[in-house]
Amino acid sequence: MINNQKIVVIMPAYNAEKTLKQTYNEIYQEFVDEVILVDDFSCDNTKNISKELNITTIVHERNLGYGGNQKSCYKAALNSNADIIIMLHPDYQYTPKLIPAIATMLAFGEYDAVLASRMLGNSALKGGMPLYKFIANKFLTWFENIFLGEKVSEYHTGFRGFTKKVLEELPLESCSNDFAFDNEIIALMFYNKFKIGEISCPTKYFKDASSINFFRSCKYGLSVLLISLKYRFAKIGLKFGIFKSDARKLDKNSKLNYFYKKQ
Repeated sequence: MINNQKIVVIMPAYNAEKTLKQTYNEIYQEFVDEVILVDDFSCDNTKNISKELNITTIVHERNLGYGGNQKSCYKAALNSNADIIIMLHPDYQYTPKLIPAIATMLAFGEYDAVLASRMLGNSALKGGMPLYKFIANKFLTWFENIFLGEKVSEYHTGFRGFTKKVLEELPLESCSNDFAFDNEIIALMFYNKFKIGEISCPTKYFKDASSINFFRSCKYGLSVLLISLKYRFAKIGLKFGIFKSDARKLDKNSKLNYFYKKQ
């Protein structure tokens, strides 16, 4: 807890048995009130390792995709009365040691969300990011900054923190169940005038770190371009998809399949 704010770390997991323990062990527990993992129908032993680590664990009965996994994570965090929610991938690509810094940026009301950027400090290539992903990241970020009218160093990080207000007010249920979810939530935050901060974050690319393949990367890139265009249209009054007034918010009281609850 920081400034009397309950800190909950959520982990969207899929086949993370090889890296989960190492990731969890580097979380500074004195700053974190609860850790919640959602296993998106993994083929490995992720859920049992999570239970052994005494992590509150939810298991999907079928694979819902990366965005669908995050929706369950955020519902569970809101249901646990979290004030600050920090998403950390359990694949050890991002360092858990930055959680206190991210939480502090949120706990005192300076920001509504914080993105841990791999592009600040030139750590991406040093950490092993493939060159084609680095170039694509830079291009997509440049494109989005133009269409969204912002100056963000990276829109594509998977390490980010939010206040509960962001997750309660944005229509996240209508967002994609795929990787485009990450980009849609940022576009929605800017559209609704939430304050977003950034922090430099080292990254590690290695065999067991999760990463989407080239085909899915291309699909994600196209979705990013489309989201940016929809944002620009919405700003001039032509609203599509998640920017429409009938887009749905998360229901924190919806049923979740708890495999294990922390004792």
